[in-house]
Amino acid sequence: MRGKFLFVGDEKLYIRGVTYGTFRPQPDGSEVPAADVVERDFALMAATGFNAVRTYTVPPLWLLDTARRHGLYVMIGIPVERYIGFIAERRKRGEPEIEDIVRTAVRATAAHPAVLCYAIGNEIPAPVARWFGARRVERYLRRLYRAAKAEAPDCLVTYVNYPSTEYLRLGFLDFLCFNVYLESQERLQAYLARLHNLAGERPVVMSELGLDSRRNGEHMQERTLDWQVRSVFASGCAGAFVYAWTDEWHRSGEDVEDWDFGLTRRDRTPKPALRTVQEALAEVPHAPTLPWPRVSVVVCTYNGSRTLRECLEGLVRLDYPNYEVIVVDDGSTDRAADIARGYPVVVIQTRNQGLALARNVGLKTATGEIVAYIDDDAYPDPHWLKYLAATFMSTTHCAVGGPNIVPPDDGPIAQCVARAPGGPVHVLVSDREAEHIPGCNMAFRKVCLSSIGGFDGQFRVAGDDVDVCWRLHTGLQPGRGRLAPPPKFGPRVLEAAAWLRAGRSDARAQVAREIQRPRTRSLGGPNLRTRAHRTA
Repeated sequence: MRGKFLFVGDEKLYIRGVTYGTFRPQPDGSEVPAADVVERDFALMAATGFNAVRTYTVPPLWLLDTARRHGLYVMIGIPVERYIGFIAERRKRGEPEIEDIVRTAVRATAAHPAVLCYAIGNEIPAPVARWFGARRVERYLRRLYRAAKAEAPDCLVTYVNYPSTEYLRLGFLDFLCFNVYLESQERLQAYLARLHNLAGERPVVMSELGLDSRRNGEHMQERTLDWQVRSVFASGCAGAFVYAWTDEWHRSGEDVEDWDFGLTRRDRTPKPALRTVQEALAEVPHAPTLPWPRVSVVVCTYNGSRTLRECLEGLVRLDYPNYEVIVVDDGSTDRAADIARGYPVVVIQTRNQGLALARNVGLKTATGEIVAYIDDDAYPDPHWLKYLAATFMSTTHCAVGGPNIVPPDDGPIAQCVARAPGGPVHVLVSDREAEHIPGCNMAFRKVCLSSIGGFDGQFRVAGDDVDVCWRLHTGLQPGRGRLAPPPKFGPRVLEAAAWLRAGRSDARAQVAREIQRPRTRSLGGPNLRTRAHRTA
């Protein structure tokens, strides 16, 4: 897990999942179909483009073996919601401890290579959560999380929540999972933005989405699943599970006959939605036929030779068809310019003028209609530019940006610096709009940034990003793009970080003074409203 996404080695894993079950129990107690049925189901899932299956109970090992043969990962549900009375911390004589149930499930399966993660419960009912109180439910789930981690420290553990109990504070989970059924694309996109903010720097996975074809018709199911799947991945989610593989469903001792959420019917014949979902999954996270605009990526560096190479390595590996990289060497006395010349980038050397003027040099040189800025001690997600550009193409916003995420291997000093006041972070005013966006991860339509004269040269160290957003507030509304995976903030020595933080504090005070003075620069351009985004 790196930032907002899951990886297998160095390859990003988008979870293209489908739910499976629950089914009528077998004589051995397992709640899965017969082995030959599972074999056929998993073969068709793989052929459709799925790479993950979500079960609601702990499957037998032979099912995991079958998943492995077909290249499917399994999200294993441990149905602790069936033991909801344990929240009261009372149990009947002879009943096992709830932690023992979790440990047993993890111990039996954790070594299997098909296991993706564990879900310690699914949708604790909202009335139960209100009755016992949020803090008590949170303590209950934390106990189960720790039990799973004690058995397999390297496994991923989550809990499947839903909107009625979104208020639960579950920051200890490895990633955020939500079941969401919204039949309006606009409302789903808005709620996805909210979920990303609730998740913070963790991945977001939609653990259930879908539509009942019995009540809405198979045509409407097909259309709805198409925009649901595409919206989820375009928003920066790490994955999604379509509910469900088949209309066959068993619940509370009875076969459910009046719900048809499946992509296949009870006899496993495909519905029209299966083909549509297959096409949507093949184009994750964005359709390859989009007319991607040219983007100019600007890196300003001053004696940044220690981290610049890692930054440029990330930039040359970006998955984007039409971009250039401009490195502005602001009078460095180290080997920064020599390092930059070793890459297919434009290198411009100037005397030392400060960060804001260096950014303006990059703006003047840029040939793209979008200008994206990244710091020399940061490296981007491979799809960084696609998320940025997709936001610009789907809106009239003229600025898009995001926060920075500390790489998990950066050590405690970097983690502390990143959490200290005054760092380069976004300031939200809503789920998808911000008061300003941070300079380490921001992009503008070139025409909009040029219309206000670019950055103010008096800001030599920091504060130029805040200033440019505040100046755009007059007639424009700055925001940060929820569709822009943030670059990860690279390492700094403690002394340099402290100097930078002091510099930013001085710069912000200067911004506050300057913003009160009359301005004569043009403030024309489209509304600066952006969709907030936090992926990594």
